Amino acid sequence: MTSVKSKPHPGTVRNILFLLFALPGLSFASWVSRTPDVRDTLQVSTAGMGMIIFAIAAGSLFGLLTSGSIVARKGARFVILISSLLIVIGFVVAGIGTSLASVPVVIIGLIIFGGGYGTAEVALNVEGSAAEKALNRTLLPAFHGFFSVGTLVGAALGAAAVAIHLQVMVHFTILALIMAAAVLYSWRYLPEESGKEPAGAGAPKGSAIQQQLKMWTERRTLLIGIIVLGMAFAEGSANDWLPLTMVDGYGVSSLTGSFIYGLFVAAMTLGRFMGGWVLDRYGRVPVLSGCAVAAILGLSLVIWGPNDVVASIGVVLWGLGASLGFPVGLSAAGDDPQGAAARVGAVATTGYIAFLVGPPALGFLGEHFGLLHALIAVLIGIGIAGSLSRAAKPVQLNQTLHQDERGLHS
Repeated sequence: MTSVKSKPHPGTVRNILFLLFALPGLSFASWVSRTPDVRDTLQVSTAGMGMIIFAIAAGSLFGLLTSGSIVARKGARFVILISSLLIVIGFVVAGIGTSLASVPVVIIGLIIFGGGYGTAEVALNVEGSAAEKALNRTLLPAFHGFFSVGTLVGAALGAAAVAIHLQVMVHFTILALIMAAAVLYSWRYLPEESGKEPAGAGAPKGSAIQQQLKMWTERRTLLIGIIVLGMAFAEGSANDWLPLTMVDGYGVSSLTGSFIYGLFVAAMTLGRFMGGWVLDRYGRVPVLSGCAVAAILGLSLVIWGPNDVVASIGVVLWGLGASLGFPVGLSAAGDDPQGAAARVGAVATTGYIAFLVGPPALGFLGEHFGLLHALIAVLIGIGIAGSLSRAAKPVQLNQTLHQDERGLHS
C-alpha cells in the first residue's frame, strides 16, 4: 500500500477523522450491547463481570500512559493505524473466547482491545487538535459527536444481533473486518507530522508521564481534571452498565435493555452535535452547569423511578447531561497554546481513567447494593463536577494560568 506523499487537504483530514473517531465508539458499543449474552454464556456473577470489564480498563490505562511518548516519536498517524488494528484483534479474540465460554480468553482479548482503545483515543485527540488549528475552527465536540455516532450504530447493530440471535463471535468478527478495511484505507490520508516533537532543545523534558504530572501543579488544570473525572464517570458508567442495570433493576428483557442503551447514545450524540452552537451562544460555564443539572435529574429518575418508562426518560436526560463534559474539558485545557499538548493529554488521561476504571468499581458496589443503588456514586461525582464549572471559564493568556500556578503553590 502506497502512502500519500503530498500533504493532505485539511478538509480531507477532518472528514477522515470523523470516520476514525466513530470506529472506537462502534466497537465499544457493540461490546456493551452483548454484555448480557456474554455474562450468561460465561456464567459469571455481576462482580465477575466487573472483573472482566476491568480487563478493558487495564489495557486502556497502559495505552493512555504510554501513547504520548510514542506519538511524539512516530506521529499520531502511525499510532492511529497500529492501535486501531489492536482494537480489531482484541475484538475478535474476545468473540472467540465467548464462543468457547473461556473467561481467560475473553480477558486476554479485552486487554488487547483496551490497549488499542486507550492508545487510539489519545492519538485521535492529538490529530483532532491539529485539524482544529489547520482549519481555525472548533472541531473537537463534532469529532466526539462522531464517536457517539459510532456508539449509536454499534448499539443498534447490537440490538439487531440480539434480536436475530446472532452468535457473539460472528457478530464481532464481521464488525472487525469492516473496521480493519476502513482503517487500512483511510489512515494514508492523515498528515505524517501531527504529534511529532523535535528532538532538539525545544523538545519537552522528561517522559510523557512526568510531563502530565507537572501539569497537575496548575490549579486550573487540576479543577478541570476533576470536572472531566466526574462527567466521564457519568458517561462510562452508562456505557458499561446501563443494559444490565435495566435488565436487573427493572426486569426488562436483554433486547429492551439494548434499546434503552440506544436512547442514551442517541441523547449523547444529539448533545455533542448541538454543543458547538450552544457553547458559542451561552458559554462554557452555564453550559457545563446545565449539563450537570440535567445529568443529576436524569440519573435520579433512573435510580428511583417507579417504572422503566420513567427510567427511560431519565436515561435521555442523563445522556444529554453527560455529552459535553469531556470535549469541553479538553477545549478548556488547551486555552493557552504554551504547554497545551501536555495539559490536554493530562486532562484526557484523567477522563479516560474515569471512563474505564470507574465502571468496573460499580460492579463491586452493585454486587453488594444492587446496580441501581451503585449509581449513587456516579450522582455524587456529577454534583462535584457541576460545582466546579467556573474553572472552565476561558482564560486570559499570559495571566490566568500563572496566577493559578501561584495559587496552588501558595
